[in-house]
Amino acid sequence: MAERKKVLILANSLGGLYDFRNEFVSGLLEKNEVYISVPDEVRKEEVCAEGAHVIHTEINRRGVNPLQDIRLYLHYRRLMRELRPDMVVTYTIKPNIYGGFCAGRLKIPYIATITGLGGAFDRGGLFVRLIVAMYRAGLRRAECVFFQNAENRDIFRAYRIGGKRDRLVMGSGVNLSRHPFAPYPDGEETRILYVGRVMRERGILEFVEAARKLHSDKVFFEILGACDEDYQEMLDALEGEGIIRQLGFHTEVHSYLAAAGAVVVASFHEGMSNSLIEAAATGRPVIASNISGCREAFEEGRTGFGFTPGHADELTAALEKFLSLSVEERGRMGCAAREKMEREFDRRKVTAAYLEEADRILSRQEA
Repeated sequence: MAERKKVLILANSLGGLYDFRNEFVSGLLEKNEVYISVPDEVRKEEVCAEGAHVIHTEINRRGVNPLQDIRLYLHYRRLMRELRPDMVVTYTIKPNIYGGFCAGRLKIPYIATITGLGGAFDRGGLFVRLIVAMYRAGLRRAECVFFQNAENRDIFRAYRIGGKRDRLVMGSGVNLSRHPFAPYPDGEETRILYVGRVMRERGILEFVEAARKLHSDKVFFEILGACDEDYQEMLDALEGEGIIRQLGFHTEVHSYLAAAGAVVVASFHEGMSNSLIEAAATGRPVIASNISGCREAFEEGRTGFGFTPGHADELTAALEKFLSLSVEERGRMGCAAREKMEREFDRRKVTAAYLEEADRILSRQEA
């Protein structure tokens, strides 16, 4: 029997890795030892039960602190020297940059995934030059760089950032079994559900502005997700006024999606919105930002309505169009959304692409 290879995965969230990429991890575990370096322990019990090893790694996901980032780089270097993995897989910005640079320096083949750019390339000047230099250093020796939307790929190509090859996939795809179709809710009440972290760049201010204008005794605005920025006092006040409902953070979201009449994704930037494709798979119309990472996953007027992010008036108008539909029309829109997910976003296709690249790299080492 061939010796099992070692695969090291670097990410900034174990919960996110399990929810959106566990099929890939499970595929790797069939033939390999898998080590996962992450800052949290959400889903650790489930991941370890499958046979993976979890290594705690502190990451400041959003801050830019040179000392913390140097420590992260040194931690990755020490980890790779100790484990001597046969392949490294990286997700999100800091693992891509610092983990990729370490793997390249140590001549370990690696795969990277660009899960979104945020506002990094919108700021211009010295900041963009620094980001470009860091991405080039982190990705230039990558065996393959996966992109989740064509716009992100085109930006990287324009800045001459890349590895040996790249591939475009439909985000992380959606697990159609975990998010089965649910019949559209009947009755006179409609729940408008915001799903995601409560952040400025997730469109929370536009959502609550629309809620102020459109909430009623039959239309309820709900927020499903943790408050990542200083908005808790505002949310509590709005809830006290009966404008919104806070549902909190939950690792299992399907029942909330099924209870919703429509799901709102108001982000300013996305790689590919998992909230959007999970809602569509459940059979719910979506009200979504008309940006790359969202527009690929809905069809205007057929599976949802789009709007310009940052424009509360456009979000309100899109919601008004949705609310003017009959329950039957909303249900048909949800059915069309599910069909689109089955046709284009089945996670099995995304997983197959990753396993193909992993097998290509690992089998080459056996030759």
